[in-house]
Amino acid sequence: MAAACGGALGRIGLQFLRTRGGIAGPVSSLVPRVPLQGAGRSYGTGGGSGFRSKWFWTLPGRRVSGRVLGCAFLLGGGGLGLYHTVKSCFHNQFAQQMAPQSDTGDLRLTLYQYKTCPFCSKVRAFLDYHGLPYDIVEVNPVMRKEIQFSQYRKVPILLADDGETLQLNDSSVISSAIKTYMISKDKNLKQILSYYPEMKYKDEKGKEVTEYSNKYWVMLGEQEVEEHYPSKESMKEEVKWRRWVDDWLVHLISPNVYRTPTEALASFDYIVREGKFGSFEGFCAKYLGAAAMFIISKRLKSRHELQSDVRQDLYKAVNDWVTAIGKKRQFMGGTRPNLADLAVYGVLRVMEGLQAFDDMMAHTSVQPWYERMERATEQHQGKH
Repeated sequence: MAAACGGALGRIGLQFLRTRGGIAGPVSSLVPRVPLQGAGRSYGTGGGSGFRSKWFWTLPGRRVSGRVLGCAFLLGGGGLGLYHTVKSCFHNQFAQQMAPQSDTGDLRLTLYQYKTCPFCSKVRAFLDYHGLPYDIVEVNPVMRKEIQFSQYRKVPILLADDGETLQLNDSSVISSAIKTYMISKDKNLKQILSYYPEMKYKDEKGKEVTEYSNKYWVMLGEQEVEEHYPSKESMKEEVKWRRWVDDWLVHLISPNVYRTPTEALASFDYIVREGKFGSFEGFCAKYLGAAAMFIISKRLKSRHELQSDVRQDLYKAVNDWVTAIGKKRQFMGGTRPNLADLAVYGVLRVMEGLQAFDDMMAHTSVQPWYERMERATEQHQGKH
């Protein structure tokens, strides 16, 4: 039975690690906002990209298999910012009281997410930096009942209502479209979403893949580009590094967090100690879950052709990013973060509280930039 459970964890974890985004069309205004404990008006999930999902202890009567699979999902998404579980709860409560008004007028936002998913963390970093209030609905990674209204079964999903409820799914499309909406006051969101058409194709394994044109571009006119970017080259630079985040950086997270059995076990141990598990359930979640994710990390290492010591790939990627910013700029966006800064920060912060994060800070030159990003995001500096 242990072998079968481990196999199931591995298969489901791999499927979840491939979670990406997309964009869908209008959805009914009758779509319910699920009133579960994981939902609530939020403003600034801040440095806490990784506080744990409440669904662990709000599903009474779940059998052990559901919780074990849940652990594999929760930590398999690459998010893994376990340290901020408690920190984020307090931060959210304070942030709700301090939230300023949004510059997007009557636009109401609801984010469906897994808290530890790096793509969801990217979206939160964008929304938090720009001071955009939004509701959060935490999705149960096993049942996913919270997104049963959607044919698209991945996260993040953002519902945006500016008179008509529209569904946005891809993390990069979400950032690009909402940024465009903030700048282009003469266009409604539905018009803007038409700039990011859906494309479907089948990969080498015959699986249907959905992609979106222009998803790394903020769709602006010539005058708007001149007003919001130092040069056209800086806009192209932003696009280049946003693509790099999705194509490379995000794939370094799980292999590093689950690099050794000890690191994998430490991640699951935190979940078990803080969650409400029986002794047998806790044993299964901790040891079988950690073992499954350790194996998955090795498969990912091979798939992405990483070095024997995956830390070296992480260090090089982070230092390449810092080098690209250079010594004369605070951020890649200059004196303020651009969408590339927010994407990199959103992905890296999911490791906070884990050994991989501490090692990254100790062995790279990223810390000054990271701390500036943390302040900028928590203070909602993009609001002004």
